[in-house]
Amino acid sequence: MNLDSDRNNDHRRFYELLDDLECRLGGARKLSNCSGRDGWPQRGIYFFREAGEQRIDTGKGPRIVRIGTHALKAGSRTKLWTRLSQHKGVVKSGAGNHRGSIFRLIVGAALIERDGLDYPTWGKGSSAPRDTRDGEVALEKAVSAEIGEMPFLWLDIDDDPGPDSFRGYIERNAIALLSNCAKEALDPPSTCWLGNFSSRQRVRESGLWNSNHVTENYDTDFLQTFKTKVNNMSKSP
Repeated sequence: MNLDSDRNNDHRRFYELLDDLECRLGGARKLSNCSGRDGWPQRGIYFFREAGEQRIDTGKGPRIVRIGTHALKAGSRTKLWTRLSQHKGVVKSGAGNHRGSIFRLIVGAALIERDGLDYPTWGKGSSAPRDTRDGEVALEKAVSAEIGEMPFLWLDIDDDPGPDSFRGYIERNAIALLSNCAKEALDPPSTCWLGNFSSRQRVRESGLWNSNHVTENYDTDFLQTFKTKVNNMSKSP
């Protein structure tokens, strides 16, 4: 069996496990319909999909476009919903803070490129004065609308924060597996995928809203760890 065949099979295994996870969760969710009162686990991994993005090589169904986790630094107290809410944005205003979410930042930058928008302050600095943020509200709302409609799954893994956590291990290997950077393209993005307008080469070439780990090789053994963690999830009634 050649390496490309191995990766194709591992793709299929990965998505089979996601199907199992979705059944256990009782279906995917959208951030536009979520709140902090929905009983989220303390820590976990999330897997986003996107309308119009389908698998075409390794089976049928939606492909994953973004994988993420949180609390990978020792001592971090960030919870899963805290991270998801940063991507979601602010309910009251419909806006958000792209300086606190790399996901929001790169989606907004792609919208700027695709739609020919003028936001010279977007992504500048780790903070910004009120007048700058006020000038970015319309784009922040557009980003919230875009991300808010992306269906996602999550996997409960409540291990200790740190770079060697199971969450970090599964995240980086799942990204490396699905990334098309310098590899045969499997389940590539559609021609109209918003990420094709990203200024980040790694986003465009990987087919993911991720930059870290997209050029790395993956450890196929992570799929067994992933399976074990999915099996630990209780099934939805």
